[in-house]
This record gives sequence, C-alpha cells and structure tokens, in this order.
Amino acid sequence: MTIFRLWLDRALRALCIALFALLVLLVVWQVFTRLVLHSPSAWSEEAARYAFVWLSLIGISVAVGEKADVVMDFVVEKLPRAIQRYVDLLAYFAVLAFVVYVMLYGGYMQSAMSWTQTNPLLPFTQGQLSLALPVSGVLLTFYVILHIVGTLSKSYPGHRVVDDELEAVTQELGLPANG
Repeated sequence: MTIFRLWLDRALRALCIALFALLVLLVVWQVFTRLVLHSPSAWSEEAARYAFVWLSLIGISVAVGEKADVVMDFVVEKLPRAIQRYVDLLAYFAVLAFVVYVMLYGGYMQSAMSWTQTNPLLPFTQGQLSLALPVSGVLLTFYVILHIVGTLSKSYPGHRVVDDELEAVTQELGLPANG
C-alpha cells in the first residue's frame, strides 16, 4: 500500500504540474489572440476553464493526501488527547460522507446525464469534461480512508507513521526525497 501511495502521490503532483502548465499556455494564447490578433480564441477560454477545474480538484486531493488542507485545530488541540481522536474521526467521516454523496454519486450522475451532450468548442462531450468530480471523489475517498485508518491506529496521529513509511520506501528504492 505504501509503494502504491508513493507512486500515486508523485503521479498526481506531476499531473497538477502538467495541468498548471497547460492552463498557463491556454491563458497566454487567449491573451495573445485577443490583444495581438484582435480575434479572441473561444476554444482556449473553454479549455482553460476545464483545465482549471481539473487542476483544482486534483490539487485538493493532493492537499488532503498530504494533510495540507485547511484545518482549524486550535479548538481541537484544547481537548484531551482521547477526545481529539474522536473529533478527528467525526470530521473525517463527515468529509467522507460529503465526498461519497456529492462528488462520487452526484459527479457520476452529472457525468452520466451529460455523457452524450456535445461541446461546441472542444472535442469532448460534457460528460467527459465533468468526470473531474467523480475522479477527484475517488482520490479523496482513498486519502480520507487512509487518514481514518491512521487515526484509528495506536500511533495517533497517523500521518506521521505514513510519512515515515513513505520516506523509508523512498530511500529503499533510491528515489529522490519529496522535499
């Protein structure tokens, strides 16, 4: 599981970098065609919008996986250690419920309903473009379940254990550190 997570994390970071580079190129092209050629490119604006959506949702998955998402634990840290664990679990299960219902179920329904609807500017259907929601829902579900398992483990907080295991596997395989 640790090697899978290591490769998934690296692949998602690489995908975010590629999507960001694509987004920059699309916006630069849009500005160039609008200001220099005086003939704005409609397809690049639409493509930039979808690249931004995919980048945002995949980026959120990466942030949650690294526990770098926005958390307000100043109240939780005031609680006794045993209660902190239950509050963390409650928060994870609430996030999991939201992700499963809104992103997985809702995203799937949205994609299914618009799967054959053509996009007039891009060579994809609306359903294909809206797959970002269920795809990121799967990623978020995976990471939240990992966090739940880490919280339930004896070595709470669990993220430190996962980070140590990832570091050990990285060194064993001779891969560069995440830094």
